[in-house]
Amino acid sequence: MPKLNAILAVEKGRRTELHTLITSLHKSTQQPSLMTGHHKKFTPRREDGETFPDDSQVVQLTYESAIKDITGALVSLLDTVATKDWSNCQARADVVVDGKVFLPQVPVTYLLFLEKELHDLQTFIEKMVELDPAERWSYDAGTGLHQSDPVQTQKTKKEQRPIVLYHATEHHPAQTQLITEDVVVGHWTTTKRSGAIPRPRKKALLERITKLGEAVKFARERANTIEATEVSAGRRILDFIFEGTQAEGPVTK
Repeated sequence: MPKLNAILAVEKGRRTELHTLITSLHKSTQQPSLMTGHHKKFTPRREDGETFPDDSQVVQLTYESAIKDITGALVSLLDTVATKDWSNCQARADVVVDGKVFLPQVPVTYLLFLEKELHDLQTFIEKMVELDPAERWSYDAGTGLHQSDPVQTQKTKKEQRPIVLYHATEHHPAQTQLITEDVVVGHWTTTKRSGAIPRPRKKALLERITKLGEAVKFARERANTIEATEVSAGRRILDFIFEGTQAEGPVTK
């Protein structure tokens, strides 16, 4: 009996083979020139009359030969996929994490699904914005946010004031000029808040996803080593379509 992983290995090749054949025959069976022919024989009116050689065009393709070619490849693929799907119903394995059974006897189809979902989740976590490492953050349970240490900055305002360039004398008045100065009018106290993920938290999540993902892959590989249940469904299907016959008996061996 073949192993399930051997069936999986040949399935892709048989799909490709059938697709190539169907594409080729699909085009050919739509060309009347390939499926029609003739034979022309000239008979003169008199025995001594002029004669002409026979003219023939051979039929290059028949619908029966096309169907025969298609059914040969299709039976093989239908049986391969049926064998895979029937066997997948029985293929199970434990997901083992840190030496302990985390999920017992998981079907291989669910393992495949879980493997993809874990990969997508890993990508989701990896792309999350992290807390700015240049700041010192603390978690505020009241808001559910991280907040930085408060930072105080000055608030200034431009003001003009006069300065004396030359004091007044007996003969000249005083000369003054307006200058602009930045005057501190108060202070800003800024506390940043963030919903970004802390780097240690992200690292821990990714490590757990990776660990579980690897365990799922190992389980899938173990599940795929079971002996496959050979199924012959293809001929029954195509005989019903093209011959109108309906077989009896089991499809599994």
